[in-house]
Amino acid sequence: MDKPELLLPAGSPETIRTAVLYGADAVYMGTPDMSMRTKSKLTLDEVVEGTRFAHAHGVKVYLTLNLISHNRDIPKLPEYLETVRAVSPDGLIVADPGVFAFVREHAPEIPLHVSTQANACSWLTVNFWKDQGAKLVVLGRETSFAELAEIRKQCPDIKLEAFVHGAMCMTYSGRCLLSNFMAERGANQGNCANSCRWEYKVHLKLKDGTVQELTIDERNEGLFEFFLEEGYRPGELLPIEENERGSYILNSKDLCLMPKLADYMRIGVDTFKIEGRSRSPYYVALTARAYRQAIDDWADNPDGWDPKPYMRELETVGSRGYTLAFHNGRLTNYAHGYDHTAALGEWEYAGSIADVTDDALILTVKNRLEAGDVLEFVPPASRETILLRLYAYETLDGKKHEAVNAGQKRAVRIPFSAFDHEDAARVRALLPPLTIVRKERSLTEAEWARLKADRAALRLDQGSGSGTAYDENRKKLQVALEEDLMDRRPRSPRLGTEGCCGKGCNGCHIFWNDPAYGKARKLLATKKQGEMLDQNMRETG
Repeated sequence: MDKPELLLPAGSPETIRTAVLYGADAVYMGTPDMSMRTKSKLTLDEVVEGTRFAHAHGVKVYLTLNLISHNRDIPKLPEYLETVRAVSPDGLIVADPGVFAFVREHAPEIPLHVSTQANACSWLTVNFWKDQGAKLVVLGRETSFAELAEIRKQCPDIKLEAFVHGAMCMTYSGRCLLSNFMAERGANQGNCANSCRWEYKVHLKLKDGTVQELTIDERNEGLFEFFLEEGYRPGELLPIEENERGSYILNSKDLCLMPKLADYMRIGVDTFKIEGRSRSPYYVALTARAYRQAIDDWADNPDGWDPKPYMRELETVGSRGYTLAFHNGRLTNYAHGYDHTAALGEWEYAGSIADVTDDALILTVKNRLEAGDVLEFVPPASRETILLRLYAYETLDGKKHEAVNAGQKRAVRIPFSAFDHEDAARVRALLPPLTIVRKERSLTEAEWARLKADRAALRLDQGSGSGTAYDENRKKLQVALEEDLMDRRPRSPRLGTEGCCGKGCNGCHIFWNDPAYGKARKLLATKKQGEMLDQNMRETG
């Protein structure tokens, strides 16, 4: 049986190279104005350059053209196709039927892949797209494993792709109206405001029209319970859970199918897809490494395969907690994070190797490094990591510091002589440029409690574990959060209708319709495809 293809996201030139280095069989990418990720940092020229780089290293490239188009997007299509067809991508990911037909007519040589945004969840739909000329269909995240197995059986002549890891959407594969309503940001054009991740609170409106916050504390918590009743299920009361911090009732945990990956390999899914074109090289490298090893090890010894070591690796990557999502056909209440929405991990991104000189590694610093920190170097081509404790950091000007903060391309020099238990030649061979370095993360008591509750929930999601243990861990989390209230706010707006950054993101109804941005829209029209307005342009525009 052929091994499935491992498909990694690429949202910047650095992540393209990192994905290739850490074992991707293919990468997917696109410009911010023509795909589902306006936070992508790729211009059209960089997409072309990245495609050539990947092809030179034997890695396939799938380009994303998967937005739900508006009239203003149509004039960009001819230039987009003219540019990308010159580099011969291995596939073009499309969701909009009109765009699909346009590409099929004007660039028939490019293989067409149907995006998850098209919501294909049945073999009937997959066969429809095959008849239209699609070479591959990315199944909707709502597709259960049983449904996927039937689709594979009924559709043997078309490639199938399934998401196995990454953020989950509360709505139907990203078809979100909540983002439009709450922030005027179009989720179906790649500019989702992540309104489902926000904190919501219950307020009390009195008959005189005044609105008051309803505070639940130890004096009155036994007097109230709040429920929703859905019209077609009278008498079935759904609890609303909230305390003084509010509630994240729409916040889904992240998809992780590693515990069930062997099932997907056995039925012959062609491509395993990792979500995350707005993610860091750290995320891309470590998820690629874990799934690369898992796939290769299963192919070598399917009967002896165990997901535990790869799950331990994935736990070093920040997440909202992991869930099997729709694998079994229905969600459990363990698939949601009601108490806390941040992505957490026990480790954090320390930096990446920018250069290897004759006598040292040059490390670009991504998070604060302090005296006594243990750095863990994660080689792309070795199962073993390399640990190194440092008590001083030498910057490129030759000065030594007890601590170094991340900054604009801040770098430190780590001489090979510091690796007193490793051979310098071996270190040089194992750690090429772009190698990821991580370090243990300092967490609050509440954050540690969140991680324990997440793991207890995942065990229950898999049909094992203890409900009592989960309840106890969640209670400890709630208590810790109540004792650990910290009001952290960004300097500039991020949420709601005041949150337009003025860069010209596709899907931002404020930018494209508010008269205040009229000059900026004219200026953006003069830019190349994929280029956004920077701060200086916004101030002059």
